[in-house]
Amino acid sequence: MGPWRSPRQMLGDQTYDDHASIHDDATAQKLGFQGGTIEGPTHFSQFSPLGHAAWGDRFLAQGCLSVHYRNPAFEGERIRACLKRAPDGNHAEIWAEKEDGVEVLRGSASIGEGPVATALETRLQSLAPLERPVIMADLKVGMTTGRVPVSMAFDQHMGDLYPFSLEQKLKVITEPSPWYQDDGTPWGRAIIPFEMLSVLLQYTARTGHFPVREPVVGLFADQEIRLMDGPLFVGEAYEVERELVALSGSRRTESFWVKSRAFRASDNKLVASMLLNQATLKETYAAYDADYTDLYGADARPA
Repeated sequence: MGPWRSPRQMLGDQTYDDHASIHDDATAQKLGFQGGTIEGPTHFSQFSPLGHAAWGDRFLAQGCLSVHYRNPAFEGERIRACLKRAPDGNHAEIWAEKEDGVEVLRGSASIGEGPVATALETRLQSLAPLERPVIMADLKVGMTTGRVPVSMAFDQHMGDLYPFSLEQKLKVITEPSPWYQDDGTPWGRAIIPFEMLSVLLQYTARTGHFPVREPVVGLFADQEIRLMDGPLFVGEAYEVERELVALSGSRRTESFWVKSRAFRASDNKLVASMLLNQATLKETYAAYDADYTDLYGADARPA
C-alpha cells in the first residue's frame, strides 16, 4: 500500500468543441456530482512506486496498468493506492480507495506480455454490444485514424483537452521523482510519468476524431496503458494512430472503446498503447430523443 495522497484537479478549464467538461465544477454539479472530477489517470502516478517496488526498472519499460474507474474523486479527498501480487509474479491486483473505503478504481498491473488477461481484456469479453446507438450511431468498430505526430516538452501547453504543461503537472504530481525532471535516469533522459502518457496519447484525439454526435459530456470509464519498449521520453518524437475496437453502453451512457498505439518516429517501433473507454452521458446530448426517433421510430423506446 502506498501513502495517502491528495491529487490535484487540473482540468477545470478543459474544453472541447467550445463546451465544458465533467471536470468543470458547474457542468459536473448539473450532472449530480459534487464538483469537477479528478481525471482518472491522475491516480496512475500513485501506482508507479508500487510497480517499481514489485518489478524494478522493468515496470517503467514494460509495465501495464489496466483499470475500471468505479467512483469519482474530488480535490481535497485523500486516496491510497494498493497492489497485491499474484503467485506468478508478473501480475497483480490493484485498487485505489478513499479514506471511507470507497473504491475509486480497480484493475490489474503487470509486466510484459503473457497468457494472463489484463483487467480490461477480461472486462471487454463480458460486455454486451451497444444496441440502438444514438450518440454513437455513426461509429463502426474497426474505424481507424491516420497517424498524428506527438511529443511532450516540459513547457509545452497540451491544448484545450489538457490545459497545462508537463512542467506545471510536475509541481503538483502526487509522486515526484527526479527521473521526471533531469537526465539522471538509467536511460540518460527524463521520462514521461505514467499518468502523463494518457495526455501524450490523447491530447490530439480531436484531430481526425471519430464521428460522435455532439455536443455531449463524457468521462473516462475504463483505461489501460501498456508500455512495450519504454519508457517514453520528454522531447522525443512519436506518432499515434487510433482504432475503434468496441462499443458498449448502459442505461445512462453510450461508450466507445479506442485503442491508441504510439510509435517512435525515429525507427517506427511500437512503444506504447492505450485502451480507453469514453462513456458519453445520454442526458447531455440535447437531440437524443429526436435522433432516436429518426433512427428507430417513435415506438422503439423502452418503457
